[in-house]
Amino acid sequence: MSATYDLNERPDYDDILQQIADYALDYCIESEEAWETARYCLMDTLGCGLLALRFPECTKHLGPLVEGTNVPHGARVPGTPYRLDPVKAAWDIGCIVRWLDYNDTWLAAEWGHPSDNLGAILAVADYLSQKRVANGQAPLAMKAVLEAMILAHEIQGVLALENSFNRVGLDHVVLVKVASTAVSAKLMGANREQMLSALSHAWVDGQALRTYRHAPNAGSRKSWAAGDATSRGVRLADIAMRGEMGIPGVLTAPQWGFYDVLFSKTNRDQALKPESSRSFALPQSFGSYVMENILFKISFPAEFHAQTAAEAAVTLHPQVKGRLEDIDRIEITTHESAIRIISKQGKLANPADRDHCLQYMTAVPLIFGNLTAEHYEDSFHQAHPEIDRLREKMQVIEDERYTREYLEADKRSIANAVQVFFKDGSSTEKIAVEYPIGHRRRREEGMPLLVEKFRANLQTRFPAQQCEAIMGSCASLGQLEVMPVHEFVSHLT
Repeated sequence: MSATYDLNERPDYDDILQQIADYALDYCIESEEAWETARYCLMDTLGCGLLALRFPECTKHLGPLVEGTNVPHGARVPGTPYRLDPVKAAWDIGCIVRWLDYNDTWLAAEWGHPSDNLGAILAVADYLSQKRVANGQAPLAMKAVLEAMILAHEIQGVLALENSFNRVGLDHVVLVKVASTAVSAKLMGANREQMLSALSHAWVDGQALRTYRHAPNAGSRKSWAAGDATSRGVRLADIAMRGEMGIPGVLTAPQWGFYDVLFSKTNRDQALKPESSRSFALPQSFGSYVMENILFKISFPAEFHAQTAAEAAVTLHPQVKGRLEDIDRIEITTHESAIRIISKQGKLANPADRDHCLQYMTAVPLIFGNLTAEHYEDSFHQAHPEIDRLREKMQVIEDERYTREYLEADKRSIANAVQVFFKDGSSTEKIAVEYPIGHRRRREEGMPLLVEKFRANLQTRFPAQQCEAIMGSCASLGQLEVMPVHEFVSHLT
């Protein structure tokens, strides 16, 4: 006889939630490399956001929902006059940071951009620092921002190592929401129960689909999705801080939990497992690994799987720029993730479609010797039909070694190779780039260029004297980490 009731014994919080909570609340960051990389990450992320303010399709989303709203101690949105409540400020900061697809990247079983979490971190920290000063207390120091960045990177990145949300059609911003919830709650002073409650609500939310990232539906939502997620993290942390009860079995509850409802087909092997064994894999404990190994986009505002293809194309540009009509075919050798995410044929409908097309991001630097955000705009695309003519001559080939080494922990390569063949039977050499300039293996080469990228991005928004003041405040870790958050943000407005 079947049961006619549910056994109503409330469980302990799921183990994964407890691990995240304990890490966020208690972990002591001792890695000097992580702290120093976080400083570079802060500069780069802010610079990407300031550069995005040149694009009206981005700025139309910014500002208070009700015009003229006045928020005491409101969080500032860098490069704008807006002072907003922390929830909307997180949305706006997250939106500008992600708009141009130019901020940092993490690639594993799941992909993502951990610096998206700066939307939540900076909004909450700026608001709290101002509020403390108004109450006669010491301001929040920028070290708290850098710490929160390291923690958020780690939570998002470690969860991404072996858990593929994209294979069940979920967008990676679920991990932005979870990480932003955790660090927002920490900044707000959460105890363990409040932290667990906040995290449980992040997982129980309906999660975003990846529809807007893939052909034939790719569009501009992918440019503000992270802002939406990081903003939601602030809101959920605030709800928990008000004493809202948590949902302890949010992941593991049979039939109703995240695993059974949304994670049952993460990959082919996982789908064949019994429901009771479907769960997240954590191959390593939380520490500072992700920040230490984060990938920076230094050269090109382009989806990261195409960074090395664009670099190879720039190298080939002098050999092909005068022979475009003589090209017979172009071979792009790549890895499986690039094929699955950004290899496209057919008409590209909008800038968001173009900056997620491997062939487009290879064709432009082959023709013009560079790839910038302006190259994705409708006006540029329409003026240069030769881009699509070149795309039609491209063949994309998977190299199994590239695919394998993409996932190997001691390599984490993002390899692409480009070779151009001409109608007379001649060809260029095959240019292979296995590690982009923003990779940890190229830090010594890349960091001076990242600083110059930051300076150039500042100059798109601020006068020279203000740019130099901002550069000066970021010049050393020791100087940056003791600076009050609200004073730092004041330099950016």
